[in-house]
Amino acid sequence: MNAHHQPATAILLRRDAEGIATLTLNRPQARNPLSEAMLTALSEAFTAIAADRSVRVVILAAAGPVFSAGHDLKEMTAHRADADCGRAYFTDILGRCSGVMQQITALPQPVIAAVEGTATAAGCQLVASCDLAVAGSDARFCTPGVHIGLFCSTPMVALSRNLSAKHALEMLLLGEMVPATEAARMGLVNCVVPAGDALAEAQRLAGIITSKSPATVKIGKRAFYEQREMGLKAAYDHATAVMVENMLARDAEEGIGAFMEKRAPIWES
Repeated sequence: MNAHHQPATAILLRRDAEGIATLTLNRPQARNPLSEAMLTALSEAFTAIAADRSVRVVILAAAGPVFSAGHDLKEMTAHRADADCGRAYFTDILGRCSGVMQQITALPQPVIAAVEGTATAAGCQLVASCDLAVAGSDARFCTPGVHIGLFCSTPMVALSRNLSAKHALEMLLLGEMVPATEAARMGLVNCVVPAGDALAEAQRLAGIITSKSPATVKIGKRAFYEQREMGLKAAYDHATAVMVENMLARDAEEGIGAFMEKRAPIWES
């Protein structure tokens, strides 16, 4: 097990075990905000993981009773005193946050959110950006910007790609807390487990994924997000081309052969 020699005070902890990299937001006293420093730490971690062939799945968790309260409003408000009233800073920090969300989608490995407590605003966006999400029964989700005159427009991008239009707009327009069971019904999370068990369930799901061909999982994740942005015919054409290449790959030949021979496949690492 590799903890990457981090001090316990690091704002983002990484621990690797059995092909699973667990990233833990670690500013519980500040409600794990997506501050400048946290966004930098997440971006650097995702960049390192993308190139790390030993990592097969990523779990995103958080320390303390709040998963993430979203942007650091104190940090942002301070820049209203800038000569441009904060325009350049707001553009930069929101762009950096959007970049981290896109890194999750572009990451070769699946990312699973393990959510305990509340995930609000950009913290909710972070959950929606992950490929899978598990919630403890006490978890709650919210895009509350509408209460303070700041519509959650960037979280909307991730929400609208996870939820139906009406469910996404319900969260965005009302700004109310959504309990875990309702979040599962809406499609924001995959499942709800007893409070405190989200990480264990995420690890269980990650363990199943690590048993699959890493090359195939990488191909599939990338193709899923690519085709989702296309029209129907283009999506089918793209998926067909991807599947042909996949069929010709070594792991598909091995997997099909193993199935026919009733044995366990041996994947390329």
